Amino acid sequence: MSIYKLFTNRDEYSAHDLFIATKKQIILMKIKNTIYLLFTACIIFTACKKEHYQDSGVHNGVFSGTIYEYLETKPEYFDTLLQVIDAAEMKDLLNNKDKEITFFAPPNLSIIKAVRSLNRQLNSTGKDTVVQLTQIKKEVWRELLSLYIFDGKYMLKDFAQLDTLDLNAFGGQSFDSYTFDQNEGRPMNIGVVYRDVSGVKYAGYRQLHFSYIGDLSNQLGSLINIPVASSNIEPSKAALHVLQYRSHLFGFTSANFISLATTAGINPSTAGL
Repeated sequence: MSIYKLFTNRDEYSAHDLFIATKKQIILMKIKNTIYLLFTACIIFTACKKEHYQDSGVHNGVFSGTIYEYLETKPEYFDTLLQVIDAAEMKDLLNNKDKEITFFAPPNLSIIKAVRSLNRQLNSTGKDTVVQLTQIKKEVWRELLSLYIFDGKYMLKDFAQLDTLDLNAFGGQSFDSYTFDQNEGRPMNIGVVYRDVSGVKYAGYRQLHFSYIGDLSNQLGSLINIPVASSNIEPSKAALHVLQYRSHLFGFTSANFISLATTAGINPSTAGL
């Protein structure tokens, strides 16, 4: 159950309320992550696979269904994301079994962090806080969600090397995000970090990184790098990569999210109606 469904009997909630409501979910995810990190250690030290998992869980590689259907099987990670997809009216895209796309999925808590930052801003100015995702305009969800979607199917092996300490040598690769409603996609950087092992440079495991370009005139100098927790999930003809929730806030910065949401205007709550 999404945290927002817990708020149907009250009219207004502060950022503190939202924090308390998510605390239980965070604790449960930490317990699961402890188990997953043990599995991650096994992968790293045995080098048994090129796909590596941290933070947002371990996911099976092949799934007989669409991206949307896959997300439905993991409500502990994606039920809030599914609400965002529905609010953005982008379900048809992510539920199309014949469409070749790549999706970098932001887990629930990355979205919760973004809404919490918005609520702090609203509360500080004496405005009603957001208790339902639909209070944020469809156009805002659509613009931000489009940043995580790309035409074509791209697996880890399809991306260039990224070295965050030597971007001039290995700077990843720029991809334009999905074009929706005739809005041009935004350049995003995607690359694979080659870890060192036993003193040998680039000989260790490989981890996909998804990066927001903060300044298009200085692309490599303004990257906001988000590690991928689970890579190479294959629903239907698509590719799905799950972002680390600890390292990510939906929209990439709270300023981005707050600016888009407040500029568009906040819809009134329908809770209790």
